[in-house]
Amino acid sequence: MTEQTTGRKVTANLVISLDGRYHGAGGPADFAAFAAYATSDVSRDQMTRMRENATTALLGRVLAEGFLAFWPSVAADDNADPRDREYAKWLVDTDKVVLSTTLTQAPWEHARIANGPVTDVVADLKADGEGDILVNTSPSLTKALLSADLIDRLYLIVIPEIAGGGLRLFDDGLPASKWKLTHQETGDLGEMALVYDRLR
Repeated sequence: MTEQTTGRKVTANLVISLDGRYHGAGGPADFAAFAAYATSDVSRDQMTRMRENATTALLGRVLAEGFLAFWPSVAADDNADPRDREYAKWLVDTDKVVLSTTLTQAPWEHARIANGPVTDVVADLKADGEGDILVNTSPSLTKALLSADLIDRLYLIVIPEIAGGGLRLFDDGLPASKWKLTHQETGDLGEMALVYDRLR
């Protein structure tokens, strides 16, 4: 694996329930419990915070297809919340790396396809360029990088609900690690924005 030479941080963002799940019991498309919190001030401010230093977005294919079908229209919408528009513009304009075993070329601007282990892709990104590498709302990539202890910062929104089913972010068997809470904010709905930095 390539040694880090640029000092780039690997960051990741996700919304999780009190029982640590990133979707509901109905499966990967079950976000009913999460939807009410997505447009809160705390969530929108966290969205701004996570992209401020990021120059590369790392996404899985399915998420990329959904995001890049939705966010460009927000970037052009004068009536959208300014924080949503800024995030949308960032996502459209920033360098995007999409992990896929099926796509051979990216159908989006400023994007390229990577077909290989996410740990190798991240190692290559860390060896070149500058700015944070944001694993953008991609739980499978985040989990793989947590397993390899390659994440430097976690941006979490914790919602005050127990999903009762669905996949968890923190699986058993992860390597032990210590983190420092560097930001904490609570919204009117009881959701919490948390930023944790990995202590090494």
